[in-house]
Amino acid sequence: MDIQFGNLSQLYLLLFVALGLIAATFAIITRRRALKRFATSNLIGQIVPGGGGLKRLLSAVLIAGSLLALVLALIDIRWGKVWREVPQKGIEVMFVLDVSRSMLAEDVSPNRLGRAKQQIKDLVDEMAGDRVGLVVFAGDVRQQIPLTSHYQDFKQALDEVGTHNVKRGGTDLGDAIRVAADAFLNKTNDHKAIVVFTDGEDQESDPLAAAKVAFKEHGIRIFTVGLGDMDQGARIPVRENGGGETYLQYEGQQVWSKMNGKILQQIAQETNGAYVPAGTKQVNMADVYHGYIANIEQKEFETARINSYVARFQWFAAIALVLLLMEIILSTWPRRKLGQLGRAALEPVRIAAHQAKQSSSQVTHKSAA
Repeated sequence: MDIQFGNLSQLYLLLFVALGLIAATFAIITRRRALKRFATSNLIGQIVPGGGGLKRLLSAVLIAGSLLALVLALIDIRWGKVWREVPQKGIEVMFVLDVSRSMLAEDVSPNRLGRAKQQIKDLVDEMAGDRVGLVVFAGDVRQQIPLTSHYQDFKQALDEVGTHNVKRGGTDLGDAIRVAADAFLNKTNDHKAIVVFTDGEDQESDPLAAAKVAFKEHGIRIFTVGLGDMDQGARIPVRENGGGETYLQYEGQQVWSKMNGKILQQIAQETNGAYVPAGTKQVNMADVYHGYIANIEQKEFETARINSYVARFQWFAAIALVLLLMEIILSTWPRRKLGQLGRAALEPVRIAAHQAKQSSSQVTHKSAA
């Protein structure tokens, strides 16, 4: 049978169930030994109601069984599959990724491009129901991944992205925003966002004007993430044909690339978005998503048909409740009758002790006389 476990992290609770059962068994054995030291075997039955040890053992088993069933309910065991119609709700997010050679600068680890790809993955990991797509740009622009809700496929395709995806060098941020704005599936003016990852360099493509058009005509909010050192900058590594590595030069001088956050901040302000000056720091992208992107109004997408496992935790919860009720009945209901039987059994012992005490008192008085 095909079985799925929804919450195996709770499996450790079985250890406490086992320890509790061992402790109860040890307590029963210890009590039995103590009774044997207190009275002979022929008197134990008169002092202690019959079946007490068996009753305690059965009570411990019922409690342990109840706890075991509760742990199985927490583990969330599922089996059997059914088709379900699940409504999809979310936003459409088009990531715009700079793949120009300046993104190979290593002022962040492993480089600006590698850091940007990881940050995109971190954002996707926070999503549930949103559609994501990818546009890459350098001196040219290309829609690399159409909008999709299959996040694993998206991340696998993202891993293959690099400077080789765009043949012409340069940084054409304005055209990248225009292509991304046209790539949305739904043309209504809501539930859409563009998230740009770049070091801010641009080759006079007027990205601010493109951003204003996208926001005013299509309602697209743009969020920008600036990568790279803003002060000193970093050199751009270039791989030589022989396999070695050198740095990009212009007119005999090494090129140093700095992050230009000014244009990115203007784009975000004009489109009711947000600017994240990541620079060379580690940024918690979960906070960026929940603090900014997730606030965009969501839209109902088409309903998805999902073949999912059926949860069975209710069965185990019901078993736990039944076993617990059985233990309560066992430990309370018969106790009154057993207590009466125990007092009746002890009554002859009490009378005999009283008579012996009286006889002893009479003997003492006679001796004194």
